[in-house]
Amino acid sequence: MGRKIVIGGAWPYANSSLHLGHLAGLISGDVLARFHRQYGDDVIYVSGTDCHGTPITERAKKEGITPKDIAEKYHKEFSEVFKKMNFSYNLYTKTESEFHKEEVKKLFRRMYDNGYIYEKIEPDTFCKHCNKFVSDRELKLICPVCENETKGDQCDCGHILTIEELDGATCVNCGNKVVLKDNKNLYIALGKLQPQIEEYVEKNKNHWRKNAQNETEKYLREGLRERAVTRDLDWGIEIPVEGYENKKMYVWIDAVLGYLTTTMNYCKENGLNWEEWWKDKSENAKIYMVHGKDNITFHSLILPGLLLATEDGYRLPDMIVSTEYLNFNDQKFSKSKGIGMTILEAINEFNIDTLRFYLIKNGPEKKDSNFSVEDYTAHHNEITNKLGNFVNRTLKYKGIEEIPNGEMDKQIKEKIEKLYKEIPELMEKLEFREVSNKIMNLLEDANKYYDEQKPWIKAKEDINSFNNIIFTCSNIIANISNLFEPFMPETTEKIRKILEIEKPTWEYIEAKPHTKLENVEVLFTRM
Repeated sequence: MGRKIVIGGAWPYANSSLHLGHLAGLISGDVLARFHRQYGDDVIYVSGTDCHGTPITERAKKEGITPKDIAEKYHKEFSEVFKKMNFSYNLYTKTESEFHKEEVKKLFRRMYDNGYIYEKIEPDTFCKHCNKFVSDRELKLICPVCENETKGDQCDCGHILTIEELDGATCVNCGNKVVLKDNKNLYIALGKLQPQIEEYVEKNKNHWRKNAQNETEKYLREGLRERAVTRDLDWGIEIPVEGYENKKMYVWIDAVLGYLTTTMNYCKENGLNWEEWWKDKSENAKIYMVHGKDNITFHSLILPGLLLATEDGYRLPDMIVSTEYLNFNDQKFSKSKGIGMTILEAINEFNIDTLRFYLIKNGPEKKDSNFSVEDYTAHHNEITNKLGNFVNRTLKYKGIEEIPNGEMDKQIKEKIEKLYKEIPELMEKLEFREVSNKIMNLLEDANKYYDEQKPWIKAKEDINSFNNIIFTCSNIIANISNLFEPFMPETTEKIRKILEIEKPTWEYIEAKPHTKLENVEVLFTRM
């Protein structure tokens, strides 16, 4: 019986196209999902489009359409992107779905009834001309630290604006200056939950990446502060509390709870019990949260805090899978400056599988990394040479119509069996780059074996030795289809089709002698 595994991929925000940096932060989720399924675990891999919040309403105003139109446009685009990149989500949904909205309101009300969400009146930015409270992102001002113009939430220099500093800022909607005026909102008492959150972090942090450990501990040292959970917006999820009919739920609260609600939704549609994934606190369950480093605290502090506030006995995230940043030609991705490439552009230009593998092998796993077309092309051609060429010269060897009956090389077999034992531990330690290197080393050993054995000579002088060589190489290819499955699913499916292998597994396999080799497909073409 496999473990119950939840993998949550960060919810992309529906206000612009996704670029390669987003893909680098999310690809680990699909690698984990595919690996755990192969390993025999019961996986629910979920995500969705984040449809609410101020940036979407701003974008809608600029384009003269509704926020719903913007959200639907990008939800459709994101769904297409993930499908083309072969992300194996069990359910990819959106925060605008009725199921999600209703379940989040129940969770919100539960926290409110438990006393963790409470009312507070504080000064807020008010535009007299627009006659409404405006959010920090709807303000612009000169940053008091770097003296550059910035939006009201956070300056590019890193300074987070205080409410006092926002007094007199300019409303981007009308151009007039705002004033501070008392406003009623609901807040969540994260400070009240800090002892429980600290206990949770201490128990799990050693399994997290360093950036997640450091960022989380920094906030805990400073002390968790109350956070507003309501906003003065027209677009978003309604507040299930009397007196707050004109406000909406803060976008971060409904997005992070989406991992839970989407699991519920998937289980409801498939006759499963979602509590087996979210309430089992034994070693028979595990929860991964996959995202970029700018979202660490939402997953390591906020989500655990919200779940604790429900007092419903939820399992908290075990693994914080937080990547660093991917740059493009040694510069930060910037749509306004024309720096970078969208995922859709990359899909149209590159090979899907080698792009996936590149972003794992050379991506920002533990430090910022750089993407360039030249570097990717070299990587693609390396895969073409080492894997594509090895498959071709083994299975398309002139004069061979089927896999011969031979003996497997014992040393090669031992190397492969060793990988099946080593890789699972590395996967669960989030050492994806190390896994990719080990598989590439196997390919290098395979090509070296082929060259040293010289089958083109053995075919003339010793047919038994020739059969052993081709049989051994065929078995390497069969196991490559297993080992590469989490990274390059299209390629491994092609290999399985050639060798008549039913499905990927996580155990040593051998090719079936006399399997006909009539339609050996070329796996890659050089760029």
